[in-house]
Amino acid sequence: MVREFKLPDVGEGVAEGELVSWLVAEGDEVSEDQPVAEVETDKALVEVPSPVDGTVRELHYAEGDVIPVGEVFVTFDVAGEAEEDGDIDVDADDLGEADVESDPAGDPGATGATTETVDTPQDRIFAPPRVRQLAREEGVDLSTLEGSGPGGRLTTTDVLAATGDAPAASASTAEADPTDPDGATTTTTDAAETAADESTADSSPALSADAPSTPTDRESADRDRTLAAPATRRIAEEEGVDIDAVPAVEERDGEAFVTPEAVREYAAAQTRAQEADREAVAAGEPSGTGAAFEPGERERREPFTGVRKRIAESMVDSKYTAPHVTHHDEVDVTALVEARERLESRATDQGIRLTYLPFVTKAAVAALKEFPEMNAVIDDEADEIVYRDYYNVGIATATDAGLMVPVLEDADQKGLLQLASETNELAEKARERTISPDELRGSTFTITNIGGIGGEYATPILNYPEAGILALGRITRKPRVVTADDGTESIEPRSILPLSLSVDHRLIDGAVAARFTNELAEYLESPELLLLE
Repeated sequence: MVREFKLPDVGEGVAEGELVSWLVAEGDEVSEDQPVAEVETDKALVEVPSPVDGTVRELHYAEGDVIPVGEVFVTFDVAGEAEEDGDIDVDADDLGEADVESDPAGDPGATGATTETVDTPQDRIFAPPRVRQLAREEGVDLSTLEGSGPGGRLTTTDVLAATGDAPAASASTAEADPTDPDGATTTTTDAAETAADESTADSSPALSADAPSTPTDRESADRDRTLAAPATRRIAEEEGVDIDAVPAVEERDGEAFVTPEAVREYAAAQTRAQEADREAVAAGEPSGTGAAFEPGERERREPFTGVRKRIAESMVDSKYTAPHVTHHDEVDVTALVEARERLESRATDQGIRLTYLPFVTKAAVAALKEFPEMNAVIDDEADEIVYRDYYNVGIATATDAGLMVPVLEDADQKGLLQLASETNELAEKARERTISPDELRGSTFTITNIGGIGGEYATPILNYPEAGILALGRITRKPRVVTADDGTESIEPRSILPLSLSVDHRLIDGAVAARFTNELAEYLESPELLLLE
């Protein structure tokens, strides 16, 4: 019997998917639930499982094609059934988190049963469609390459390097450098997050979940801790290097051990990469991540699809539906910086990297409770304001496929370490495109970091239909007048965090935005108040 398999609904609001790769060929025997294709949507990279036991009769689309949901994209020969044609529809629930491609570390979203002929997740090739297309055009076997992008993802530079056409130094590499003192990172003007932990002017961690990884940083990302002598750690601090990002070539008692020489070599390599990037920019060389132009080529066209198109549609819907107004302010976070430094070692002992973002998340939730309209939404169809007594905080995360907003559900019910752990995990899953659609929806308020590349203020666009989005600038040391208990004043260097709060002006007045920011600032200036929450 010939059975037609239609592309199922792989996520809420997803109307089409781009066929990234076939995992089977015509004539292959497949078992039920065996992944047959990888499909990339504007939500995630999804493995589509076979609904039957049988033989692949025909593959109806080529890799790189965009397939509408509900279209037949593969047919099977199924033995032992009546000889009549039929088609197969799969419920979206059958493609839940269990079908989102997982990392090899035992993520709960691991795929279901597979046959021995199917590659394991460790063998899966992570590459966006444009990279796969370039590889096909250049005749490059992607399985022979080592990815230099976030999470080991293959980039156009990797493909060009295999053909001998890659530039000597790529600007995209420097942008992802976690030790760049200028805080370079992949981001967008409107709402991009993920800066590195060492992007602030005083070498204190940035206010983000985690930066897109360089290959070196990826190598150390799974380390729960790093063994090093106190002198080595001092060298790392002096060089502005995250010691957990330094490649470890030695082990002590089964743990990664970093030497002073390794720290110096790593710091020198990052400095060379940054210098090469600055020279390339000064020389006017292209710094984008797209493929280089062919000789004589003046224009290049690429399909406007996937995440990039979805981001554009969301931005237009938000901007032309909700009148935006942005309130700017500064907050003295010197005490927060000190508190985070005191708690960092405790978090590290539990295998958790503690950034400033969990502190900001808890402070934002506390402020939202004081100003419920900031956590509300307008139901345009019913002409009602919907107040919500739950706090799901979206964390804007820049990925190589575009901006995503993973959601920390019930953030008000979680402590700092749990928020830190979940934020880091969600950001990593978003960058590796292994995040499920359910983890990308339901937020009531969004936080984004625009300070990763050295920015201070922005006018972030709302993650509509939310009523507010908070943009975090870069922490810098600035002189401030400090008043002592006895009334005397002095000028001291303080750690200052710029804030930019955009709100839906239909629901939020400027005065409410200012008072909300003041409440938020109070918690950030005196982080011990968070103990009361």
